[in-house]
Amino acid sequence: LMKLKVFYQQNPQHKDVCTSVGWNTSNELYSIGDDKTIYKWSTTGDLKNKVGTIEKFVTNMRWQPTTTSKFGASSEVFVVSCSDGCFQLMNVNGRIEKTVKEAHLGAIVAIEWNHDGRALATGGEDGIVKIWSRGGQMRTKLASSGKCIYDLAWSPDSDHILYTCGKELIIKSTESSSKQVQWKAHDAPVLKVDWNPLTGLIVSGGEDGKYKVWDAYGRNLFSSIPFEYAVTSVSWAPNGEMFAAGCYNTLKLCDKTGWSHNQETVETGSIFDIQWTKDGTQLGAAGGNGSVCFGQLVDRTIEWKHIIVSLMDDEPMRVQNISKNTTDELDFRDQVLKMELGFNHLVVATSTQCLIYPVESLSTPHVFDIKDTPNFILLAPKSFAIVDDMNGIQVFNYEGRLLSNPKYGGLRTEVLNHQCVSLSSDMIAIIDKGQSKSKAVRIFDSHSGRPICDPLLHNMEITDIALNYFGNGENRQLVFVDRNRDLYITNVKRTGMAAPVKISTMVDSVRWNDETDMLVAISDGKLIVWYYPGIVYIDRDLLDKIKSVKNYELGKKSQVVDFYGVRARVRRYNGAVIMCPVSHYPAILYKLVNDGEWERTNQICRFAKDQSLWACLAGMAIKHGELKIAENCLAALEEVEKLDYILYIQRLPSVEARNAELALYQRRPEEAESILLQANLIFRAINMHIHLYNWNRALDLAVDYNQHLDTVIAFRKQYVIAFYNGEENNQDFLAYADYKFDWTEVRRKVQEEMENERARAGK
Repeated sequence: LMKLKVFYQQNPQHKDVCTSVGWNTSNELYSIGDDKTIYKWSTTGDLKNKVGTIEKFVTNMRWQPTTTSKFGASSEVFVVSCSDGCFQLMNVNGRIEKTVKEAHLGAIVAIEWNHDGRALATGGEDGIVKIWSRGGQMRTKLASSGKCIYDLAWSPDSDHILYTCGKELIIKSTESSSKQVQWKAHDAPVLKVDWNPLTGLIVSGGEDGKYKVWDAYGRNLFSSIPFEYAVTSVSWAPNGEMFAAGCYNTLKLCDKTGWSHNQETVETGSIFDIQWTKDGTQLGAAGGNGSVCFGQLVDRTIEWKHIIVSLMDDEPMRVQNISKNTTDELDFRDQVLKMELGFNHLVVATSTQCLIYPVESLSTPHVFDIKDTPNFILLAPKSFAIVDDMNGIQVFNYEGRLLSNPKYGGLRTEVLNHQCVSLSSDMIAIIDKGQSKSKAVRIFDSHSGRPICDPLLHNMEITDIALNYFGNGENRQLVFVDRNRDLYITNVKRTGMAAPVKISTMVDSVRWNDETDMLVAISDGKLIVWYYPGIVYIDRDLLDKIKSVKNYELGKKSQVVDFYGVRARVRRYNGAVIMCPVSHYPAILYKLVNDGEWERTNQICRFAKDQSLWACLAGMAIKHGELKIAENCLAALEEVEKLDYILYIQRLPSVEARNAELALYQRRPEEAESILLQANLIFRAINMHIHLYNWNRALDLAVDYNQHLDTVIAFRKQYVIAFYNGEENNQDFLAYADYKFDWTEVRRKVQEEMENERARAGK
């Protein structure tokens, strides 16, 4: 939980209603009121100076994103909408750069830049929504509703606009004639909306006194208890993890799922506008009595295992070690913007520095300077990543040395968050939100920054990704959740990615364990733990046997906070955090397998008498080629057919043949063929394809190696007679329609190959 520390002037500076506020890139707050005066404020709430006056009544003010500023890299421009239907572009000194007259009939009530600052959208009392170039030339008249447009917002990709229309919300495309999305949002006119570019969630506030959270399809995710007064302002924090809502004398801080962090009573009248700083640590609000209100995030707390880190208002950071019953205090010369705790390290980012503390030695941090405000920090076992708009994605080790700076064409760090980037010991995965429209995941080597393989392509927008932490690069696994809330898993190798396998549906949150390959997810309000999810690429039939499903009545939109050791912390839909225990036997099994103590794994499974444990061990044993252990596990699971196959593999004379059959068991025929061909077991490779009915490949091998052509033709002939009444329809085999073979000779050659293989293996 966190709180807002609120402060404002007892004697309002504005002599009339303060209508709008906005932060420039220097974290200075500009305010405009009906007294036609523009003031500039510091983050501490002190008045810096009067910027100037304006001749018109201003209804709204928005700063242009500086990445594409028309007036140069160092210039800052904001736009103000006016009650007479015009809007004006102004520079940081309050000088008017351009005025666009008669943009609307009546007042312009809403005005917003798109996310790259290249276009403006306006909505007015005339019920019309228009799009303008950044220079003020009208591009299109997007919509005409006949009702006052109280507010509007751009979609994350800036290709749709959301606007209010009485009690309804409407989403309309800016480029095509595709069908608009429209739904009744409130029981009274909708006054304010905001659309977060990172999460894609929408928050709205209305005269019915409620604020509501929606997805981009108009599905309601949360609806608040009504306030006594209308909700007159809503605004997402830049990271999309929380939003603020304001009404008469009330300012409320809420989680993205809707539950409240805290509520503050202020003497400002109705709050007409709320704007956040870029770092998301502070907000400014415009009060109806002329006050300018400031809110600062305080009382932040993070936990990892036995360590609790707290950052309270005007106090040093406290680091509590519960197991040792010690408390340390850390002081910083600058404001703390971000902090992350995990993998035995505390990483703190201030406005000028990054400090890395080993949790067991807080007195000796590694320190390096940073040049931009971090958007977020990601931790992994051996490294961490800092994401900002200036430097992109930077990966450091825990000594502060830069390892890599992964880049690709179209990388936009301003639209990335924790769900879009995942870091492991050796790889970093990024959802490509550029041309691929979030339908691709790019994988990079975290030490060199080079791409590891071709991007993973999906047929639907990907919303969440996670790389596992356990093991090395050969065992790296990626899970992702798509727009339909389906959960997929895939193996990531330098040769490419395996085909993703869907393992669950209706997924709200997913997270890997920090010490093992256990995976936890919240699916349809239930907590699901896969003890060994990699079994989908070993024996998919055992997938349901290696998972645990528990109903903790979590409700919709609950989130897994972390998954360390044998416990998962889950934040429910109402903000309450609960501890969900996980069986400790799988963790013991992972350790024993990692140490090579296979005999003890059998003892653990017999002691636990748990089918899921036997299934996990079966998958691990097959993967590592421990056939005796796999035999015991499959017998305990009563998987008779699989057991017979494992017994057959054990009887094979050569190591290569056994390895090939194990690869075949794991549905990897290409790998099995490669093993056999490298061992010069040509006949066994041909025979494998005959048994798999891969007739064309069997024929190709026989021709390429000039061996056992008659064997392939003979078995094909037998197959055609049995299933097609002797009528051959395969073009490759029609060329051998007149080929003569002798079954006696075929059987002799097959027997000879078997004897040669046994002799080669010394059996």
